[in-house]
Amino acid sequence: MTGVREPQQERSRTTRRRLIEAALDSFGERGWHGVTVAGIAERAGVSRGAAQHHFPAREDLVVAAVDLLGQAQIDELRAQAADLPTGASRIERVVEMVLNLYTGPMFRAALQLWSVAATDEALREVLVPLEARVGREAHRVTVELLGVDESRPGVRELVQATLDLGRGLGLANLLTDDTRRRRQIVREWARTLELRLAG
Repeated sequence: MTGVREPQQERSRTTRRRLIEAALDSFGERGWHGVTVAGIAERAGVSRGAAQHHFPAREDLVVAAVDLLGQAQIDELRAQAADLPTGASRIERVVEMVLNLYTGPMFRAALQLWSVAATDEALREVLVPLEARVGREAHRVTVELLGVDESRPGVRELVQATLDLGRGLGLANLLTDDTRRRRQIVREWARTLELRLAG
């Protein structure tokens, strides 16, 4: 019986993941109002019934999508952490890694959801606690990668400013490729952190 159950569970996980990824792509391309569970099901290549079994409403997909997005960001940071140098060059590399999290299709999808949540009370109620949890985890991992002591005055605020800077630069990158300017900002912000975090 276990041999039969495992493949079914694996198929279920695969279907769920495909639906979540299709939702993220759809939200990023069409926005909240242009997306339906049926459309996401079609994009994921699964039946509407299977989609509604896993996610009866778009809000359920949002919860899963934000979880996946947050975990993907943390996983990406951790994967890159293995190649981090030591010393001052580490700070610049961590800043670059964190700022680059806020570019690309996943960030665009998150922005679409944030924009709608500003005026949609039901979506805001779902999104705010999820974003708070994802934000805390990103903050914790950034502290860990920088190797700083958050109990020191100002350190927590500097780490949060790094994350906020990443979001702002990600927003600027939506309309035009901001890569060159972002590289210059990474260098300057890393120098600021080196000076402020030393000691």
